Amino acid sequence: MEKISEPQPTQVDFNDTSVAFAAKSDKALKKMYYIFAAMNQNWLVALGTALLRFAFKLNLPVKWVIKPTVFNHFCGGETIEECETTMQELGQYGIGSILDYSVEGEKTEAGFEHTLQETLRTVEKAAAHPHIPFSVFKVTGLASFKLLEKIQAKQSLTSQEQAAWGRVQARVDQICQFAHKHQVKILIDGEETWIQDTIDLLAYTMMVRYNKERCIVYNTFQMYRIDMLQNLKAAYEQAKENGYWLGAKLVRGAYIEKERDRAEELGYPDPMQPDKAACDADFDAAVAFCVDHLAEIGFCAGTHNIQSNQYLTELMVQKGITPQDKRVYFAQLYGMSDQISFALAKAGYNVAKYVPYGPLKAVMPYLFRRAEENTSVAGQSSRELQLIKAEIKRRKAASYT
Repeated sequence: MEKISEPQPTQVDFNDTSVAFAAKSDKALKKMYYIFAAMNQNWLVALGTALLRFAFKLNLPVKWVIKPTVFNHFCGGETIEECETTMQELGQYGIGSILDYSVEGEKTEAGFEHTLQETLRTVEKAAAHPHIPFSVFKVTGLASFKLLEKIQAKQSLTSQEQAAWGRVQARVDQICQFAHKHQVKILIDGEETWIQDTIDLLAYTMMVRYNKERCIVYNTFQMYRIDMLQNLKAAYEQAKENGYWLGAKLVRGAYIEKERDRAEELGYPDPMQPDKAACDADFDAAVAFCVDHLAEIGFCAGTHNIQSNQYLTELMVQKGITPQDKRVYFAQLYGMSDQISFALAKAGYNVAKYVPYGPLKAVMPYLFRRAEENTSVAGQSSRELQLIKAEIKRRKAASYT
């Protein structure tokens, strides 16, 4: 196992807007201001989302409005090649990119195969690119949601379903084998609880095969689940017992409303944390657990929470872990929380942005979620807006000195 090198304590200032928006011109900063100002109005987000869904349903020409605004803010481009400018820009500031093919809702074998090939392209790109530390995929991009659900429920499969499940396993293995061959870390995204056990099965099977020498395959641990801290500890014990690295991406979670609605509808206990404080506590406990067991764990803390990011940097200093230690990564979404990403990168920490890409129409579900998230997450768009306003004010003051 790798040895922990000598610490290099570095102060991280998450309030320095000159660092957060160093990559943004005055024009780009003003465009950001208008985007987040719009997303700060719940009624406008709801109306705009409804109108866009209607426009796409009727095949109305709205791309010219969406691409230069919301799409370009939250996505790197429509193709890997279009993402190059974004990746180079982030790379200049020490921030990596995680190419995320964000096309959703594939339901056909042809669609699954296309997603497979596109994911392999991201791995190949990462292997040859200095600013791409991870690749990523969703299992639901490679498999029928209903099939995954049926397997988790331990229902009998038809012969056609058994064949389909064999193809799913082969696709996941092909991606992870390709990543292992090229020494590219691969993240498997988390999804709904009623298919997550099936995804876990695939993820741990891949770790047994490809995480023997180093951490290649990472599973996602969604800490808004009440059982997830224990799941993380159990996964670690299993990895240690079987002699492979545990790869862990820690997040809070993305499906809380859907999870609670389903639990209520079907009459089973709510699998979600009782409140945000409990989720925050378990997230930070998971971070501490990973740091304490870094001899057998590689992990990525995917969070927009300043306190959790600060906590991890403090733990690393306490434990003598250098900011550059490749076993620890920080990650945020492109277009959000630049004050975190750029501050961490300036202080020398390993940090990357998820950079979604794909044909504009196919990526719209992702963009709708970002818009809804920025209005529903307490103060998210307001925080972004206040930081942008502070930087605009700072630049105006600087121009007069």
